[in-house]
Amino acid sequence: MRILRIAPSIALAALFATHPPLAYGQSSEDDVFVDLTADVVWDKIRGGLLGQMLGNLNGIPHEHRYISEPGDVSDYTPALPSGARTDDDTDFEWVYIDAMQRHGTLFLPSQTIAELWKTRINRNIWCSNQYARVLMDLDFDPPMTGNIVLNPWAEFNISGQFLSETFGLIAPGMPQTAGRIGLHYTHVAIDGEPAQSTQLFTAMISTAFLTDDLSAILDAGAAALDSESVFNEIIRDVRTLHRQHPEDWRAARLKIKEKYSRHNGEMRDRNGYELNGASTIAALLYGNGDFAETLRFAFNFGWDADNNAATAGTIAGVMKGYRWMMSQEWEIRDRYSNTTRDLMPKDETITSFADRLISLAEHVIVENGGQRVADARGVAYRIPVENPSNVSPLPSLSDETQRLQAELGDDVKASLLSGQDRKTRARAAYLAIATGLASEFQQTHPTEWSRALEDLNAYPQVAQVLYHHSPVPAAELIREHAGRVGFTEPERQGSGRSAQQWLWQSTYRQTLDDGKAKRD
Repeated sequence: MRILRIAPSIALAALFATHPPLAYGQSSEDDVFVDLTADVVWDKIRGGLLGQMLGNLNGIPHEHRYISEPGDVSDYTPALPSGARTDDDTDFEWVYIDAMQRHGTLFLPSQTIAELWKTRINRNIWCSNQYARVLMDLDFDPPMTGNIVLNPWAEFNISGQFLSETFGLIAPGMPQTAGRIGLHYTHVAIDGEPAQSTQLFTAMISTAFLTDDLSAILDAGAAALDSESVFNEIIRDVRTLHRQHPEDWRAARLKIKEKYSRHNGEMRDRNGYELNGASTIAALLYGNGDFAETLRFAFNFGWDADNNAATAGTIAGVMKGYRWMMSQEWEIRDRYSNTTRDLMPKDETITSFADRLISLAEHVIVENGGQRVADARGVAYRIPVENPSNVSPLPSLSDETQRLQAELGDDVKASLLSGQDRKTRARAAYLAIATGLASEFQQTHPTEWSRALEDLNAYPQVAQVLYHHSPVPAAELIREHAGRVGFTEPERQGSGRSAQQWLWQSTYRQTLDDGKAKRD
């Protein structure tokens, strides 16, 4: 065991030993421990959270505004004059963080996560998260709700990035652990490359506790990726563009747009991981350690700009620290208003949210083999530093489909033939459709299939989200399977915002109905 007392500006190459990744909580004689003062750790956690909130909320006016052309924000001063508020960039994580504290665990059970969603997350949810929430109405639990076979958003949606940042904050200097915790929660709605983005950005945030060297932080993120991940190419491309056009971010943005816009401007080109991941990395490189400039570049690169600014802001916030940020005399009110999440505190502040993260960070450090150390110099954390490394490889759609067919085929058949309740049969019908088994069941058991299809149609939000709230081309395969066996396209309920409201209300009503059925 090696113990190093360091300043956070150390070179990582001098720190990391070369040994394979360890399982969560595992230690070895070759472990490297780093002592960081509690003051430094807390300051960086608070800075990261404030950076996330500033990027998110100051970025909302720029969200999806700059698609064909970049933005033209020439001057930006970070500010939250009314305080922060809940938004999907922070409030999903807030729900999890609160529950992790209350339950005293870092990895909430899948059924607990699903119950949290059913009782607390029923509105202001979009895209992959909306689809996951509808699947929960059929009693799918995570990570099935984010499986690439079952959720057509899961293979590209950006929520693997924007629902992950706080998990990097609670694992300082432990990028593998940050990735494992982050994936446990982002897998609720995503899989595939978005899960690689979880590992990329949690590793970068975790590593920023140990160094201010942006290149080293980005190297750590890259080391957390599967070798086959597209993010390896994205990182190389953005670094190359930054070297070629160090003073011309617009030229870099144009090249990113030309290479990674592949879906004719559809939603896939607005909230997919490629354009937004590239924009986040570019904002960090062009911002070059300047917090306000980093966020300004994130706004101007565009696409899902608030999400990108939130992630870049978290990394920059950890690098700069809360004390420095508050010394800038930006107008920041200490409030985190709950406008979206049921059964959550109404009196949260930015400070109290950060306090939760600090408590969980200490939990992570100790559970991972570190300790809280107090001596005459004050309080410090002895942190078991980890090499950044990929902890969850990249799946393929075909392999995952075959796995589900093999593992669940018999259960699906049994549920279709002898399921005792409507929801069990409806769930089996959806599984059969998504995995490509439905045609066989329809042919061999037509009566039972018709009954299961009727049961599935009793959950109209499922057909609505599949046919009217799902991307192309990802959803086409499921829709093709569905149409072939009689689960056909329904009339759209509402349009625009009203259609989204209909979905939110449907899932909430389902939660109430399920609760009543349990009581009865």
